[in-house]
This record gives sequence, C-alpha cells and structure tokens, in this order.
Amino acid sequence: MTVASPEPAGVAFETGPEPAEGNYFVAAYPPFSAWRAELAPRVHDALGRPMAAATAAPFGIYVHVPFCARRCHYCYYLSYAGRSGREIEAYVEGVLRELELYRAAPGLAGRRPGFVYFGGGTPSLLPTRAIRRLIAGMKSAFPWDEVEEATFECAPRSVTPGKMVELREAGINRVSVGVQQLDDEVLRLNGRVHMTADVERACEAVRTARFDEVNLDLMVGLVGETDESFRASLERVIGMGPDSVTLYPLEIPRNTPLFRSLRDGAAGPRPASWEVKRARLAWAFERLEAAGYALRSAYAAARGARHRRFVYQEEQYRGADLLGLGVSSFSYVAGVHYQNHPALEPYLACVRSNRLPIRRAYVLDDRERLVREFILQLKLGRVGTDRFRRKFGVEVAERFVEPLRWFAARGWLVCDPHEIRLTRKGLLRTDRLLPAFYLPEHRRLGYS
Repeated sequence: MTVASPEPAGVAFETGPEPAEGNYFVAAYPPFSAWRAELAPRVHDALGRPMAAATAAPFGIYVHVPFCARRCHYCYYLSYAGRSGREIEAYVEGVLRELELYRAAPGLAGRRPGFVYFGGGTPSLLPTRAIRRLIAGMKSAFPWDEVEEATFECAPRSVTPGKMVELREAGINRVSVGVQQLDDEVLRLNGRVHMTADVERACEAVRTARFDEVNLDLMVGLVGETDESFRASLERVIGMGPDSVTLYPLEIPRNTPLFRSLRDGAAGPRPASWEVKRARLAWAFERLEAAGYALRSAYAAARGARHRRFVYQEEQYRGADLLGLGVSSFSYVAGVHYQNHPALEPYLACVRSNRLPIRRAYVLDDRERLVREFILQLKLGRVGTDRFRRKFGVEVAERFVEPLRWFAARGWLVCDPHEIRLTRKGLLRTDRLLPAFYLPEHRRLGYS
C-alpha cells in the first residue's frame, strides 16, 4: 500500500524566519491542541481490550514528579515549588493509587515494562523514604524483572550520596543530572538553584554509586551565555566523564517566566538567536566526537557501544506503549494518546475516588501512526525504511517524496534504499523540518 504524498509544506515552513519565542520541539503527533476532552472515554475502550502478548508493543512507564525547589525562568513543565513533605508523600500515594487502577485494566494485564523513567519537576527532591515507597509500589503492580533501563532525573542540590545509593539498590541504572551550564552567572540569570560547585559535588556522589549510565544535560543559548561560557561549560562536562551528554537548545514557550519577562520588556541580556544556537550546537557535536562520543540523536551523544541506545526514547519513537503516571503526564497506549489532569488537586481527587485522572485524548488512525513514528524516528537522525515497509506496508520514500526531495536538494538529508538520514546540517534543524511531514489537517494547529 502506498499513500499519496502530501504537498511539500516544508517549502512554506522553512523559508520564513524562525520565531524567537514559542514552542520549537516536536514531542507528540498529532499536536497536543488536537487532543480533546470528549475523546477521553476512548482511553477506557483501549484499556478494556485484552492484548495478546505476541502482538503487544514494547511497554514502558513514565512517572511525573512535579516538585521543584524553584521554577527556572525557561521552564514550561508543570511543577510546584515549596511543597511540604506531607504533600509530597500524599502525591506518591496518589501515583501508586493510579497505578493500581491501571493494574486492573485488561489491556495492561500481564504487561511488564522494558523501561521506566522518572521525570519532573525534580524527582531527586523526593525524600529517600518516598523514593523507596514509590519504587517498591511500582514493582508490586508491574514487576521490573524485564526492565532494561530505569532512569531517574536529578537536580544537583538535591543529590546526596545516600539517596544515590538508595536509587541504585532500588533498580535505577541510569541517572540524568540537569547541569544546564557551568557558569555561575549564567545559572543565576536563568533562575537555577544550583551553582557550579553543587554540580561537582553531585557528580561525585553519582559516580560513587556506580550507575550503568550517567547522562549530563546542558542547554544551548541560555540568557547571558556567550560562545566562551558555553564552550568552557562543555569542556568541564567532558572532563567529568559522563557516559552521555544531552544538549537542549533553549526554546521559550509562552507559559514560561522568561517569555513573560521578554514580553514585558525587562532589561538585561537577551537569549541567543537560533542561528547562534545552531552554531554552538555544531561546535559541541564536533568537540564531543573528538572526545570519543558518537551522536545518537539530534541532541545527544554517547561514548561506548553499550550507551548508544537510549531505551526510553528509542522505544517510544518506534511505537512502544507508554503509561504516564502523575499530574499532567502523557500516555500512549494501543494507538491512543492521552493526558492526565494538569492540576494537582483535581488529579489527586480523581485517584482518591478510584477514577483515572484522564483530561483529554486523541485516537490515531493508521495514517497518523505512520506519520507519528516517521517524524519521531527522524529525531534520532535516521529512519530505516524496511521497518516501515514491514509495519505499515508503505514505502516512506514515496509517501513523503516531495518534502524529502526538497530537503535533500538543500543538503539536509540523504535517502538510500534502506535509510533516510539527516546530514549534519539537517540534524542541527531537525525539529524545524518535522512539520513538513504532517498531514494537511494538522499543519496549522497550535502546539498545545
């Protein structure tokens, strides 16, 4: 089966200037703004259908921990600062109650996660006893005996040697530390709680716990950042010897304190342009490769063969089911996207009354599932065409012939019989290219 290709939306999309503000990264398809509250009952339909083990997609669990010491200026994730220990523990109990509701769903019966991810917010802000309770409860509901990768996000100031040992003993084998920058003035200008000395102390505690993989996050283009401060930060990160480094160019969504500050004309340094961010990212890729790392996606590099695969990301991009737990979290199960309630108290009220806290959903058809997997896999830098032929009965090079031809002519990608691969120039603008492959009805939708 070959589906007619869409018009080359990339022509109109890529020739205009890149907006300095608004969402840039593509995290889901169709866009979140297409998801509807009236479709939420369809989630229960999907969960109510038993799934044969032979046909089930890979399965993972995401847990959102929405607590932070302070909200960073650029942050657009749901988080709450200054919550008490009692409130945090009540939230953990709410997440475990939600998980128990899913445990009873026929569509998840017998499923065992292959990957688990704790994100935030700041998961490492959880007290040790809350971490112990949360992970033990999760293992009771969905055993971890098949988990290949369990990731826990950490912020430097909330890392302690005892907490890292607790995580390792509980089964966490990958830790990701939000460094963002190693320049104290840049950190201060962007509202970060930690300073460089906190990063050094945290990385030593993480190293001592001997996780299988340690990832350090950096951001590109923060307020006050210069070429010199960015390069010095990356050099210090390389010197810390992480197994992988993730580099996120700054985006400025409209729900961030930074956007409001810029809109109101606040004085002070301005964020870098996309041209500057791409130049810094290009330099970072080259420097990481010179230090023995290899790119594993548009925004990450890893060293050593066993670190070339980021399971949480790769499996999702290839169509895995993801069960999202916690306030505002996102799930994808049996071809249905859905999101939990985006406010803490309504979320807790739902789970306490034995109701799944689903706020909105979207049911994908076969065309949409094809587009979704294609654009997400392109974020890895390459798409294997044989996989799509087997799974969807489609030649993706024909399905997307016009945008592929247009981008290839500009040197952003190359196609061969078995693979579509972004060039280095294309990799530096990956998310800018992706909407060219959207179905026509989704091209002009807002992000959220």
